[in-house]
Amino acid sequence: MLIKQLSIFLENKRERFTEVSKILGEAGVNMSAFTVAENSDFGILRLIVSDVDKALEVLREKLYAVNVTEVICLQCPNQPGALAKAMEIITAAGIFVEYMYAFSQGEVAHIVIRPDDVQRCAEVLKANKLELIAASDLYKL
Repeated sequence: MLIKQLSIFLENKRERFTEVSKILGEAGVNMSAFTVAENSDFGILRLIVSDVDKALEVLREKLYAVNVTEVICLQCPNQPGALAKAMEIITAAGIFVEYMYAFSQGEVAHIVIRPDDVQRCAEVLKANKLELIAASDLYKL
């Protein structure tokens, strides 16, 4: 249930995201989920793609600084309190969440989580009957 996520370091200048999306599109790599964090000098584009190896290859060819990290994707009801329940379980287990981002589709929400201990977080959530989505299923959304 662990998902490989790319983190791409981008200069804060015009058209950088356009370039990345074009490179991936031309390589046939689909972006399933992404978020951008920025400061005054650079941004970090975090994304989940359909083909991690191909994305790494084409981005590194174009001299982008790219890292791969593991994340989990929690699937829960898209309703008030659902995320709070999951976060209480994570917090009670002593797991720190470095960052997360989410998207929803109708009645279902998908929360991508980067905890300090990915494997333990996945185990804790599954033990509490919360549903994690596999990378292959996330790519289909």
